[in-house]
Amino acid sequence: MHQGGAEPVIGRVVLVVGGSSGIGLASAKAFACRGDDVVLASRSREALDAAQKACREAGSGAVDVIVDDIADPAGAGRVVARTLDLHGRVDVVVHTATVMGYGAVETMPAEVFTEVVDTAIHGTLHLAQAVLPVMRRQHRGVFIGVNSLLGSITVPQMGAYSTAKWGQRAILRTLQQETRDERGVQVCIVSPGSINTPVYDQAANYTGRAARPPVPVLSPDRVAAAIVRLADRPRRHVSVPVGPANPGIITGFRCLPSLYDRLVGPLFRLAALTSKTMPPTPGNVFKPFAAGEGTYGRWPVKR
Repeated sequence: MHQGGAEPVIGRVVLVVGGSSGIGLASAKAFACRGDDVVLASRSREALDAAQKACREAGSGAVDVIVDDIADPAGAGRVVARTLDLHGRVDVVVHTATVMGYGAVETMPAEVFTEVVDTAIHGTLHLAQAVLPVMRRQHRGVFIGVNSLLGSITVPQMGAYSTAKWGQRAILRTLQQETRDERGVQVCIVSPGSINTPVYDQAANYTGRAARPPVPVLSPDRVAAAIVRLADRPRRHVSVPVGPANPGIITGFRCLPSLYDRLVGPLFRLAALTSKTMPPTPGNVFKPFAAGEGTYGRWPVKR
C-alpha cells in the first residue's frame, strides 16, 4: 500500500461492488486509467458488459465482471471467492452498491423500505465479513465504503435512505475501530452529497413527483477521485466528504435542530422534487434496470 510521499501503487486488484453505474463505474474507470486490474460486480449483466468495455478503453490491465447481488447473504462471499480465483488477491474494495427510495415513512410500502435498508446495511455486513478476513491474511488491503450526506442527517421523504446510510455508517465506523489491530488493513468512508448519477431516476418513489439531485450537483468523477486518493493514502479516522454544502448542512442539523426542522421540508420539496407528476414505483429496488445505468445522470453539474 502507498505510504508517505512515495509514488502511488499501480497494478493493484480493485474490486468495485456496484461497478455498473454511477459512482461505482466512475471509480472503476479511474482505477483503470491507473493501470489497475479491475473486477466489477453488479446485479445487471447487460450494464456490466458496457462497464467492462469502458474500463478496457480507459486502460485497465484486466477487467473482469461478476453478476451477483450482495443483498443475497451468500452473494458477497461468491463475489470475493471469484475475485480470488481470478487474481489470487484483492488489494482494494470499493463498495458503492445501493438503492434509493423516496416517500414518507408512514406510507412507503414496508417491503420497499426494508429492501433499501437491507441493501446498504446487510450488503455492507456481508461484504465486510467476506473480504476483511482475506485482507487480514494478506496483511494489507483497503476497504472503501461509499456512504452519503444522508448518513449524517435526516430529510423528510427520505427516511428509508437515511436509515440505510446511518446504519451503514455505524458498521463502517465500527470496522475502523475493529481493524486497528492490523495496521496494513484500512477501512475508509466517503460521504458524497448531491452527485449526478442515474440513481434519482431509478429510485423507488412514492411522493407523486419525480426526483432530482438538489444543487450544487457534482460529477461522480469528483467522488471517484476522492476514492482513488483514499486507496493511495488511506484515512482511517475520518469520513471524507464530497460536496461543498455538506459541512454546513450537518452543522445545522446538529446545532440548530429546531430551525433545521422548520426549513428542511419546504427546501426538500423545492430542491429535490420536480413539478413532473409520476405514479408510485418501486424503481430498481428489487431488480436492476440496465437501460438506465451509466456513469452520469441527466443533471447539470458544478464544475
